[in-house]
Amino acid sequence: MTNQQLWNIALKQSAIDLGCTIQDLTSDQNIVVLSRPHPQARKYLQLPFSCNLVSYGSNIVASVSPQFCDIVTKYISRYPVEHCFETPNLHILSQALAPFGQQICFMAEYFLPDMEKLQPLCCNYELRLLNPKDFAELYLPQWSNALCEKRRHLDRLAVGAYHQNQLIGLAGCSADCDDMWQIGIDVLPAFRRQGVASALTSRLALEILQREKVPFYCAAWSNLPSIRNALRSFFRPAWIEMTAKPTAFVHQMNGLSENPTEHL
Repeated sequence: MTNQQLWNIALKQSAIDLGCTIQDLTSDQNIVVLSRPHPQARKYLQLPFSCNLVSYGSNIVASVSPQFCDIVTKYISRYPVEHCFETPNLHILSQALAPFGQQICFMAEYFLPDMEKLQPLCCNYELRLLNPKDFAELYLPQWSNALCEKRRHLDRLAVGAYHQNQLIGLAGCSADCDDMWQIGIDVLPAFRRQGVASALTSRLALEILQREKVPFYCAAWSNLPSIRNALRSFFRPAWIEMTAKPTAFVHQMNGLSENPTEHL
């Protein structure tokens, strides 16, 4: 595949997820669409969205529930694209959503491989390609980024790094949608900063491509180790997303009661 082919597949999937068109995502104008379920959307998405903002760089497409159309339209019309995804501006959106029991929850950057540069990287440890039967017993806390217990039926492939026959790093991928598999990575603390993560990620990306699927990688903006790994593994930024969720869901993720100030 070429970079343009990967880009087109990602755009097609985002259009499915958001309920918009590919042309909407590449427009120079911001667009608001109504969110709706779709059988080919990424499996982990809970649709319809209340508010989800996506940008591939040229504009914002906001996929929203009907009650948030006016709020979001005014917000994305008020600030430049890049500032809509950061403080202090996003506080305006969060405050507007609060009376409806919604808060900004997820903010992430997504990466696609650079097909002109992608190549297998090496490390000082043995790498093994693993199939589902090989990693069936690896659904453990230390591998929770590489494998997902809740959606283990979607985990398709993994690459493990071994030291003296002991697993010290694991990259896994899940079939989150028909054409794109997402990579997750874990390396035990004692073996980090030795090139293990990039060796695993680049090898798994190539294995995914051999199966005619598009590998993609997600990282929180503040997770510098993960972003550095993406870049070292020849992945490049492709799109960004920001998602609102119910306040109760946000509190649950934070391990808080309904009154989060009690915990400060």
